[in-house]
Amino acid sequence: MSSSTGSGTTNGGISFWYADDGLPEPREPLSGDATADVVIVGGGYTGLWTAYYLKKAAPFLRVTVLEQKFCGYGASGRNGGWLYNGIAGRDRYAKLHGHEAAVRLQKAMNETVDEVVRVTAEEGIEADVHQGGVLEVAYTPAQLARLKAFHEHELSYGEKDRELYGARETVERVRVADAVGSTWTPHGARLHPVKLIKGLAAAAEALGVTIHEKTPVTEIRPKHAVTPYGTVRAPYVLRCTEGFTASLKGQKRTWLPMNSSMIATERLTPEQWATIGWEGRETLGDMAHAYMYAQRTADDRIALGGRGVPYRFGSRTDNDGRTQQATIDALHEILVRFFPSLAGVRVAHAWSGVLGVPRDWCATVTLDRSTGLGWAGGYVGSGVATTNLAGRTLRDLIQQDSGQAGPTDLTALPWVDHKVRKWEPEPFRWLGVQGMYATYRTADRRELTTHSAQSSRLARMADRVAGRH
Repeated sequence: MSSSTGSGTTNGGISFWYADDGLPEPREPLSGDATADVVIVGGGYTGLWTAYYLKKAAPFLRVTVLEQKFCGYGASGRNGGWLYNGIAGRDRYAKLHGHEAAVRLQKAMNETVDEVVRVTAEEGIEADVHQGGVLEVAYTPAQLARLKAFHEHELSYGEKDRELYGARETVERVRVADAVGSTWTPHGARLHPVKLIKGLAAAAEALGVTIHEKTPVTEIRPKHAVTPYGTVRAPYVLRCTEGFTASLKGQKRTWLPMNSSMIATERLTPEQWATIGWEGRETLGDMAHAYMYAQRTADDRIALGGRGVPYRFGSRTDNDGRTQQATIDALHEILVRFFPSLAGVRVAHAWSGVLGVPRDWCATVTLDRSTGLGWAGGYVGSGVATTNLAGRTLRDLIQQDSGQAGPTDLTALPWVDHKVRKWEPEPFRWLGVQGMYATYRTADRRELTTHSAQSSRLARMADRVAGRH
Protein backbone atom coordinates (compact mmCIF):
# COMPACT_ATOMS: atom_id res chain seq x y z
CA MET A 1 0.00 0.00 0.00
CA SER A 2 1.49 3.34 -1.00
CA SER A 3 1.73 6.09 1.58
CA SER A 4 -0.35 8.39 -0.59
CA THR A 5 -3.37 6.08 -0.30
CA GLY A 6 -2.93 4.94 3.28
CA SER A 7 -4.74 5.55 6.54
CA GLY A 8 -5.16 9.28 5.89
CA THR A 9 -7.75 8.56 3.22
CA THR A 10 -11.42 8.97 4.11
CA ASN A 11 -13.11 5.96 2.51
CA GLY A 12 -16.82 6.08 1.76
CA GLY A 13 -19.04 8.44 3.70
CA ILE A 14 -21.10 8.67 0.48
CA SER A 15 -18.67 11.03 -1.32
CA PHE A 16 -16.06 13.76 -0.97
CA TRP A 17 -18.74 16.23 -2.10
CA TYR A 18 -20.79 15.51 1.03
CA ALA A 19 -17.72 15.61 3.25
CA ASP A 20 -16.99 19.02 1.72
CA ASP A 21 -20.50 20.51 1.89
CA GLY A 22 -22.12 18.56 4.73
CA LEU A 23 -25.02 16.12 4.81
CA PRO A 24 -28.45 17.68 4.29
CA GLU A 25 -31.03 18.16 7.01
CA PRO A 26 -33.40 15.19 6.59
CA ARG A 27 -36.89 15.88 5.27
CA GLU A 28 -39.93 14.17 6.74
CA PRO A 29 -40.91 10.71 5.42
CA LEU A 30 -44.35 10.03 4.02
CA SER A 31 -46.84 9.81 6.90
CA GLY A 32 -49.60 7.78 5.26
CA ASP A 33 -51.58 7.36 2.06
CA ALA A 34 -51.61 10.45 -0.14
CA THR A 35 -52.61 11.70 -3.57
CA ALA A 36 -50.88 13.85 -6.17
CA ASP A 37 -51.09 14.76 -9.84
CA VAL A 38 -47.57 13.49 -10.48
CA VAL A 39 -45.52 11.28 -8.15
CA ILE A 40 -41.79 10.99 -8.86
CA VAL A 41 -39.80 8.07 -7.47
CA GLY A 42 -36.19 9.11 -6.85
CA GLY A 43 -34.79 12.37 -5.52
CA GLY A 44 -31.74 12.64 -7.74
CA TYR A 45 -31.12 15.01 -10.64
CA THR A 46 -33.72 13.36 -12.92
CA GLY A 47 -36.51 13.45 -10.38
CA LEU A 48 -35.78 16.96 -9.15
CA TRP A 49 -35.32 18.51 -12.60
CA THR A 50 -38.61 16.92 -13.65
CA ALA A 51 -40.40 18.26 -10.56
CA TYR A 52 -38.83 21.71 -11.01
CA TYR A 53 -39.84 22.07 -14.66
CA LEU A 54 -43.35 20.67 -14.10
CA LYS A 55 -44.07 23.20 -11.35
CA LYS A 56 -42.56 26.02 -13.42
CA ALA A 57 -44.81 25.14 -16.37
CA ALA A 58 -47.96 24.30 -14.39
CA PRO A 59 -47.89 25.71 -10.83
CA PHE A 60 -51.30 24.17 -10.07
CA LEU A 61 -49.93 20.60 -10.35
CA ARG A 62 -49.46 18.68 -7.11
CA VAL A 63 -46.01 17.11 -7.51
CA THR A 64 -44.60 14.70 -4.91
CA VAL A 65 -41.06 13.28 -4.85
CA LEU A 66 -40.35 10.08 -2.89
CA GLU A 67 -36.70 9.40 -2.03
CA GLN A 68 -35.44 6.27 -0.23
CA LYS A 69 -32.60 7.99 1.69
CA PHE A 70 -32.10 11.69 0.96
CA CYS A 71 -31.94 13.75 -2.23
CA GLY A 72 -28.64 13.11 -3.97
CA TYR A 73 -27.79 9.93 -2.08
CA GLY A 74 -27.15 8.08 -5.35
CA ALA A 75 -25.17 9.06 -8.44
CA SER A 76 -26.31 12.69 -8.24
CA GLY A 77 -24.24 13.16 -5.08
CA ARG A 78 -21.27 11.01 -6.06
CA ASN A 79 -20.44 11.82 -9.70
CA GLY A 80 -17.40 13.54 -11.18
CA GLY A 81 -19.10 16.91 -11.67
CA TRP A 82 -18.87 16.72 -15.46
CA LEU A 83 -21.67 18.83 -16.95
CA TYR A 84 -21.08 17.98 -20.61
CA ASN A 85 -22.85 17.32 -23.88
CA GLY A 86 -22.35 13.55 -24.22
CA ILE A 87 -25.40 11.30 -24.39
CA ALA A 88 -25.40 7.51 -24.29
CA GLY A 89 -26.73 5.84 -27.45
CA ARG A 90 -26.48 8.65 -30.01
CA ASP A 91 -24.91 6.47 -32.72
CA ARG A 92 -27.56 3.80 -32.27
CA TYR A 93 -30.27 6.45 -32.56
CA ALA A 94 -28.67 7.62 -35.80
CA LYS A 95 -28.94 4.07 -37.18
CA LEU A 96 -32.54 3.67 -36.00
CA HIS A 97 -33.94 7.10 -36.84
CA GLY A 98 -31.51 8.65 -39.31
CA HIS A 99 -28.52 10.94 -38.95
CA GLU A 100 -30.53 14.17 -38.77
CA ALA A 101 -32.54 12.90 -35.80
CA ALA A 102 -29.29 12.19 -33.93
CA VAL A 103 -27.98 15.65 -34.89
CA ARG A 104 -31.09 17.16 -33.27
CA LEU A 105 -30.42 15.10 -30.14
CA GLN A 106 -26.82 16.33 -30.03
CA LYS A 107 -27.91 19.95 -30.50
CA ALA A 108 -30.35 19.52 -27.61
CA MET A 109 -27.51 18.22 -25.43
CA ASN A 110 -25.24 21.15 -26.39
CA GLU A 111 -28.03 23.53 -25.35
CA THR A 112 -28.63 21.56 -22.14
CA VAL A 113 -25.21 22.48 -20.78
CA ASP A 114 -26.11 26.16 -21.16
CA GLU A 115 -29.57 25.54 -19.66
CA VAL A 116 -28.14 24.07 -16.45
CA VAL A 117 -25.71 26.99 -16.14
CA ARG A 118 -28.62 29.40 -16.74
CA VAL A 119 -30.87 27.83 -14.08
CA THR A 120 -28.14 27.70 -11.44
CA ALA A 121 -27.57 31.44 -11.95
CA GLU A 122 -31.28 32.27 -12.04
CA GLU A 123 -32.02 30.29 -8.87
CA GLY A 124 -28.94 31.52 -7.04
CA ILE A 125 -27.47 28.02 -6.75
CA GLU A 126 -23.77 28.34 -5.92
CA ALA A 127 -22.51 25.07 -7.42
CA ASP A 128 -18.90 26.04 -8.27
CA VAL A 129 -19.82 26.05 -11.97
CA HIS A 130 -16.93 26.86 -14.30
CA GLN A 131 -17.64 26.60 -18.03
CA GLY A 132 -14.19 25.59 -19.26
CA GLY A 133 -15.27 22.92 -21.73
CA VAL A 134 -14.14 19.31 -21.99
CA LEU A 135 -10.59 18.26 -22.92
CA GLU A 136 -10.01 14.62 -23.87
CA VAL A 137 -6.39 13.59 -24.32
CA ALA A 138 -4.46 10.81 -26.04
CA TYR A 139 -1.10 9.51 -24.82
CA THR A 140 -0.50 6.44 -27.02
CA PRO A 141 -0.51 6.06 -30.83
CA ALA A 142 -3.68 3.93 -30.69
CA GLN A 143 -5.40 6.53 -28.50
CA LEU A 144 -4.37 9.27 -30.93
CA ALA A 145 -5.93 7.37 -33.84
CA ARG A 146 -9.16 6.97 -31.85
CA LEU A 147 -9.03 10.62 -30.80
CA LYS A 148 -8.84 11.85 -34.40
CA ALA A 149 -11.65 9.54 -35.47
CA PHE A 150 -13.72 10.65 -32.45
CA HIS A 151 -13.10 14.31 -33.28
CA GLU A 152 -14.27 13.86 -36.89
CA HIS A 153 -17.27 11.88 -35.69
CA GLU A 154 -18.33 14.70 -33.35
CA LEU A 155 -17.99 17.25 -36.15
CA SER A 156 -20.36 15.13 -38.24
CA TYR A 157 -23.02 15.66 -35.54
CA GLY A 158 -22.83 19.42 -35.93
CA GLU A 159 -20.20 20.32 -33.33
CA LYS A 160 -18.50 22.95 -35.47
CA ASP A 161 -16.90 24.68 -32.47
CA ARG A 162 -14.89 21.60 -31.42
CA GLU A 163 -11.09 21.93 -31.70
CA LEU A 164 -8.31 19.38 -32.32
CA TYR A 165 -4.91 19.95 -30.72
CA GLY A 166 -1.47 18.47 -31.24
CA ALA A 167 0.99 17.67 -28.46
CA ARG A 168 2.21 21.26 -27.98
CA GLU A 169 -1.27 22.80 -27.85
CA THR A 170 -2.43 20.10 -25.45
CA VAL A 171 0.43 20.76 -23.04
CA GLU A 172 -0.36 24.48 -23.12
CA ARG A 173 -3.75 23.61 -21.58
CA VAL A 174 -2.88 20.70 -19.27
CA ARG A 175 0.55 19.10 -18.96
CA VAL A 176 -0.47 15.44 -19.16
CA ALA A 177 2.61 13.21 -19.36
CA ASP A 178 3.33 11.94 -22.90
CA ALA A 179 0.20 13.61 -24.32
CA VAL A 180 0.30 13.47 -28.12
CA GLY A 181 -2.99 15.18 -28.87
CA SER A 182 -6.40 16.18 -27.57
CA THR A 183 -9.85 17.34 -28.60
CA TRP A 184 -11.74 20.14 -26.85
CA THR A 185 -15.39 21.15 -26.89
CA PRO A 186 -16.78 24.30 -25.26
CA HIS A 187 -19.97 22.40 -24.35
CA GLY A 188 -18.90 21.42 -20.87
CA ALA A 189 -18.46 22.71 -17.35
CA ARG A 190 -17.11 21.65 -14.00
CA LEU A 191 -19.44 21.77 -11.01
CA HIS A 192 -19.88 20.59 -7.42
CA PRO A 193 -22.53 17.84 -7.63
CA VAL A 194 -23.85 18.13 -4.07
CA LYS A 195 -24.17 21.92 -4.14
CA LEU A 196 -26.22 21.50 -7.33
CA ILE A 197 -28.53 18.80 -5.90
CA LYS A 198 -29.11 20.73 -2.65
CA GLY A 199 -29.87 23.92 -4.55
CA LEU A 200 -32.15 22.13 -6.98
CA ALA A 201 -34.12 20.46 -4.17
CA ALA A 202 -34.54 23.83 -2.43
CA ALA A 203 -35.65 25.47 -5.69
CA ALA A 204 -38.24 22.73 -6.30
CA GLU A 205 -39.59 23.05 -2.75
CA ALA A 206 -39.82 26.83 -3.13
CA LEU A 207 -42.09 26.24 -6.13
CA GLY A 208 -44.35 24.00 -4.01
CA VAL A 209 -42.99 20.51 -4.74
CA THR A 210 -43.48 18.06 -1.84
CA ILE A 211 -40.35 15.99 -1.08
CA HIS A 212 -40.48 13.00 1.27
CA GLU A 213 -37.11 11.48 2.22
CA LYS A 214 -36.40 8.23 4.09
CA THR A 215 -39.31 6.80 2.08
CA PRO A 216 -38.28 3.78 -0.03
CA VAL A 217 -40.66 2.85 -2.84
CA THR A 218 -40.98 -0.93 -3.04
CA GLU A 219 -43.29 -1.17 -6.03
CA ILE A 220 -44.47 1.02 -8.88
CA ARG A 221 -47.69 0.18 -10.69
CA PRO A 222 -50.16 2.28 -12.70
CA LYS A 223 -51.33 5.23 -10.58
CA HIS A 224 -49.59 3.85 -7.44
CA ALA A 225 -46.22 4.30 -5.75
CA VAL A 226 -46.11 1.84 -2.82
CA THR A 227 -43.98 2.51 0.28
CA PRO A 228 -43.87 0.98 3.80
CA TYR A 229 -45.49 4.19 5.10
CA GLY A 230 -48.39 4.39 2.67
CA THR A 231 -49.23 4.56 -1.01
CA VAL A 232 -49.20 7.72 -3.10
CA ARG A 233 -51.82 7.64 -5.85
CA ALA A 234 -51.43 9.81 -8.94
CA PRO A 235 -52.40 9.72 -12.63
CA TYR A 236 -48.67 9.85 -13.48
CA VAL A 237 -45.96 7.83 -11.72
CA LEU A 238 -42.40 8.51 -12.90
CA ARG A 239 -39.49 6.17 -12.18
CA CYS A 240 -36.28 8.21 -11.82
CA THR A 241 -34.11 5.71 -9.96
CA GLU A 242 -31.13 5.18 -12.35
CA GLY A 243 -28.61 2.78 -10.72
CA PHE A 244 -31.09 1.76 -7.99
CA THR A 245 -33.78 0.62 -10.43
CA ALA A 246 -32.96 -3.07 -9.88
CA SER A 247 -34.20 -2.84 -6.28
CA LEU A 248 -37.80 -2.20 -7.43
CA LYS A 249 -40.22 -5.11 -7.81
CA GLY A 250 -40.05 -6.51 -11.34
CA GLN A 251 -37.09 -4.33 -12.40
CA LYS A 252 -34.14 -6.61 -11.50
CA ARG A 253 -32.87 -6.89 -15.10
CA THR A 254 -34.01 -3.52 -16.48
CA TRP A 255 -30.82 -1.51 -15.97
CA LEU A 256 -27.55 -2.85 -14.67
CA PRO A 257 -26.09 -0.92 -11.69
CA MET A 258 -22.56 -0.25 -12.91
CA ASN A 259 -20.10 0.75 -10.21
CA SER A 260 -17.87 3.79 -10.65
CA SER A 261 -15.21 4.92 -8.19
CA MET A 262 -13.47 8.21 -7.47
CA ILE A 263 -10.66 9.75 -5.47
CA ALA A 264 -10.04 13.35 -4.46
CA THR A 265 -6.55 14.54 -3.62
CA GLU A 266 -5.55 16.87 -0.86
CA ARG A 267 -5.37 20.51 -1.93
CA LEU A 268 -2.48 21.15 -4.26
CA THR A 269 -0.08 24.03 -3.72
CA PRO A 270 0.43 26.82 -6.28
CA GLU A 271 3.83 25.28 -7.00
CA GLN A 272 2.27 21.90 -7.76
CA TRP A 273 -0.32 23.51 -10.03
CA ALA A 274 2.50 25.31 -11.83
CA THR A 275 3.86 21.90 -12.91
CA ILE A 276 0.45 20.87 -14.28
CA GLY A 277 -1.11 23.98 -15.79
CA TRP A 278 -4.87 23.39 -16.07
CA GLU A 279 -5.64 27.12 -15.63
CA GLY A 280 -8.73 26.69 -17.83
CA ARG A 281 -10.24 24.19 -15.38
CA GLU A 282 -11.54 22.05 -18.22
CA THR A 283 -13.05 18.72 -17.31
CA LEU A 284 -10.42 16.17 -18.31
CA GLY A 285 -10.77 12.72 -19.88
CA ASP A 286 -8.78 10.33 -22.03
CA MET A 287 -9.22 7.92 -24.94
CA ALA A 288 -8.42 4.72 -23.04
CA HIS A 289 -10.94 1.87 -23.31
CA ALA A 290 -11.37 1.85 -19.51
CA TYR A 291 -11.48 5.63 -19.47
CA MET A 292 -10.91 8.11 -16.66
CA TYR A 293 -12.58 11.43 -15.89
CA ALA A 294 -11.29 14.27 -13.74
CA GLN A 295 -11.85 17.85 -12.68
CA ARG A 296 -9.90 20.59 -10.93
CA THR A 297 -12.16 21.45 -8.01
CA ALA A 298 -12.97 24.96 -6.84
CA ASP A 299 -10.67 24.45 -3.82
CA ASP A 300 -7.78 23.20 -6.01
CA ARG A 301 -7.91 19.46 -5.58
CA ILE A 302 -8.04 16.89 -8.36
CA ALA A 303 -11.13 14.67 -8.31
CA LEU A 304 -10.57 11.67 -10.58
CA GLY A 305 -12.68 8.62 -11.38
CA GLY A 306 -12.81 5.33 -13.24
CA ARG A 307 -14.64 2.02 -13.14
CA GLY A 308 -12.99 0.13 -10.23
CA VAL A 309 -15.00 -3.03 -9.44
CA PRO A 310 -17.60 -2.58 -12.17
CA TYR A 311 -20.48 -4.70 -10.97
CA ARG A 312 -21.72 -6.61 -7.91
CA PHE A 313 -23.38 -9.99 -8.35
CA GLY A 314 -27.18 -9.90 -8.38
CA SER A 315 -27.32 -6.16 -9.20
CA ARG A 316 -26.49 -5.27 -5.60
CA THR A 317 -25.60 -1.68 -4.68
CA ASP A 318 -23.34 -0.41 -1.90
CA ASN A 319 -24.47 1.48 1.17
CA ASP A 320 -22.08 4.33 1.84
CA GLY A 321 -19.64 4.37 -1.09
CA ARG A 322 -16.84 2.42 0.57
CA THR A 323 -14.17 1.48 -1.99
CA GLN A 324 -11.67 -1.38 -2.19
CA GLN A 325 -8.05 -0.44 -1.56
CA ALA A 326 -7.04 -1.99 -4.90
CA THR A 327 -9.39 0.43 -6.69
CA ILE A 328 -8.04 3.41 -4.75
CA ASP A 329 -4.49 2.38 -5.68
CA ALA A 330 -5.46 1.93 -9.35
CA LEU A 331 -6.99 5.42 -9.50
CA HIS A 332 -3.92 6.86 -7.79
CA GLU A 333 -1.79 5.16 -10.47
CA ILE A 334 -3.85 6.91 -13.16
CA LEU A 335 -3.30 10.25 -11.38
CA VAL A 336 0.47 9.68 -11.33
CA ARG A 337 0.39 8.37 -14.92
CA PHE A 338 -1.09 11.72 -15.96
CA PHE A 339 0.92 13.90 -13.57
CA PRO A 340 4.17 12.22 -12.38
CA SER A 341 5.05 15.25 -10.24
CA LEU A 342 2.10 14.36 -7.97
CA ALA A 343 3.45 10.93 -6.96
CA GLY A 344 3.65 11.98 -3.30
CA VAL A 345 0.29 13.72 -3.13
CA ARG A 346 -2.11 12.24 -0.58
CA VAL A 347 -5.50 10.84 -1.58
CA ALA A 348 -7.84 12.62 0.82
CA HIS A 349 -11.07 10.81 -0.04
CA ALA A 350 -12.27 7.77 -1.99
CA TRP A 351 -15.83 6.74 -2.77
CA SER A 352 -18.00 4.76 -5.18
CA GLY A 353 -21.53 4.79 -6.57
CA VAL A 354 -23.68 3.15 -9.21
CA LEU A 355 -24.97 4.37 -12.57
CA GLY A 356 -27.65 2.80 -14.73
CA VAL A 357 -26.68 0.83 -17.85
CA PRO A 358 -29.37 -0.45 -20.27
CA ARG A 359 -28.61 -3.58 -22.30
CA ASP A 360 -28.02 -1.52 -25.47
CA TRP A 361 -26.20 1.34 -23.64
CA CYS A 362 -28.85 3.87 -24.74
CA ALA A 363 -30.28 6.55 -22.46
CA THR A 364 -34.07 6.81 -22.75
CA VAL A 365 -37.05 8.87 -21.66
CA THR A 366 -40.55 7.39 -21.87
CA LEU A 367 -44.17 8.06 -20.93
CA ASP A 368 -46.57 5.16 -21.45
CA ARG A 369 -49.77 7.01 -22.23
CA SER A 370 -51.91 3.92 -21.61
CA THR A 371 -50.78 3.54 -17.98
CA GLY A 372 -49.39 6.93 -16.94
CA LEU A 373 -46.09 5.27 -16.05
CA GLY A 374 -42.96 7.11 -17.13
CA TRP A 375 -39.24 6.83 -16.65
CA ALA A 376 -35.92 8.30 -17.68
CA GLY A 377 -32.35 7.17 -17.23
CA GLY A 378 -29.79 4.66 -18.40
CA TYR A 379 -27.30 7.51 -18.75
CA VAL A 380 -24.22 5.22 -18.59
CA GLY A 381 -22.27 7.86 -16.68
CA SER A 382 -23.30 10.93 -18.72
CA GLY A 383 -26.15 11.95 -16.45
CA VAL A 384 -25.20 15.33 -15.01
CA ALA A 385 -26.46 17.15 -18.11
CA THR A 386 -28.69 14.45 -19.62
CA THR A 387 -30.90 14.44 -16.50
CA ASN A 388 -31.85 18.04 -17.23
CA LEU A 389 -32.89 17.21 -20.80
CA ALA A 390 -34.81 14.21 -19.42
CA GLY A 391 -36.64 16.38 -16.88
CA ARG A 392 -37.74 18.90 -19.51
CA THR A 393 -38.79 16.08 -21.84
CA LEU A 394 -40.88 14.33 -19.16
CA ARG A 395 -42.52 17.69 -18.46
CA ASP A 396 -43.43 18.08 -22.15
CA LEU A 397 -44.69 14.48 -22.43
CA ILE A 398 -46.97 14.91 -19.41
CA GLN A 399 -48.25 18.25 -20.63
CA GLN A 400 -48.95 16.75 -24.04
CA ASP A 401 -50.69 13.69 -22.60
CA SER A 402 -52.85 15.74 -20.22
CA GLY A 403 -53.90 18.16 -22.95
CA GLN A 404 -52.05 21.16 -21.50
CA ALA A 405 -49.79 21.47 -24.54
CA GLY A 406 -49.01 19.90 -27.89
CA PRO A 407 -45.93 18.06 -29.14
CA THR A 408 -42.61 19.88 -28.80
CA ASP A 409 -39.12 19.62 -30.28
CA LEU A 410 -38.12 17.64 -27.19
CA THR A 411 -40.92 15.07 -27.45
CA ALA A 412 -39.80 14.37 -31.04
CA LEU A 413 -36.20 13.52 -30.12
CA PRO A 414 -35.16 9.95 -31.02
CA TRP A 415 -34.49 8.78 -27.44
CA VAL A 416 -38.16 9.24 -26.52
CA ASP A 417 -40.06 5.93 -26.10
CA HIS A 418 -37.04 3.82 -27.08
CA LYS A 419 -37.51 0.14 -26.16
CA VAL A 420 -34.66 -2.05 -24.94
CA ARG A 421 -34.42 -5.70 -23.92
CA LYS A 422 -33.54 -6.78 -20.41
CA TRP A 423 -30.14 -7.92 -19.19
CA GLU A 424 -29.34 -11.62 -19.00
CA PRO A 425 -30.06 -13.45 -15.72
CA GLU A 426 -27.25 -14.30 -13.31
CA PRO A 427 -24.59 -15.61 -13.43
CA PHE A 428 -24.31 -14.58 -17.10
CA ARG A 429 -24.75 -10.89 -16.28
CA TRP A 430 -21.91 -10.90 -13.75
CA LEU A 431 -19.57 -12.97 -15.93
CA GLY A 432 -20.20 -10.77 -18.95
CA VAL A 433 -19.52 -7.45 -17.23
CA GLN A 434 -16.45 -8.69 -15.34
CA GLY A 435 -15.04 -10.16 -18.54
CA MET A 436 -15.76 -7.00 -20.52
CA TYR A 437 -13.87 -4.67 -18.19
CA ALA A 438 -10.99 -7.11 -17.71
CA THR A 439 -10.67 -7.15 -21.50
CA TYR A 440 -10.72 -3.34 -21.74
CA ARG A 441 -7.95 -3.04 -19.14
CA THR A 442 -5.86 -5.67 -20.94
CA ALA A 443 -6.37 -3.78 -24.21
CA ASP A 444 -5.19 -0.52 -22.60
CA ARG A 445 -2.07 -2.21 -21.16
CA ARG A 446 -1.29 -3.75 -24.55
CA GLU A 447 -1.60 -0.40 -26.32
CA LEU A 448 0.73 1.22 -23.77
CA THR A 449 3.43 -1.38 -24.36
CA THR A 450 3.18 -2.04 -28.09
CA HIS A 451 2.90 1.60 -29.25
CA SER A 452 0.83 0.41 -32.19
CA ALA A 453 -1.51 2.93 -33.83
CA GLN A 454 -4.12 0.19 -34.17
CA SER A 455 -6.76 -0.10 -31.45
CA SER A 456 -6.54 -3.45 -29.72
CA ARG A 457 -8.80 -6.11 -31.25
CA LEU A 458 -9.60 -7.17 -27.68
CA ALA A 459 -11.47 -3.89 -27.10
CA ARG A 460 -13.48 -4.26 -30.30
CA MET A 461 -14.40 -7.77 -29.23
CA ALA A 462 -15.50 -6.52 -25.80
CA ASP A 463 -17.63 -3.81 -27.46
CA ARG A 464 -19.48 -6.43 -29.49
CA VAL A 465 -20.09 -8.66 -26.48
CA ALA A 466 -21.32 -5.68 -24.47
CA GLY A 467 -23.77 -4.62 -27.16
CA ARG A 468 -22.20 -1.15 -27.41
CA HIS A 469 -22.01 -1.30 -31.20
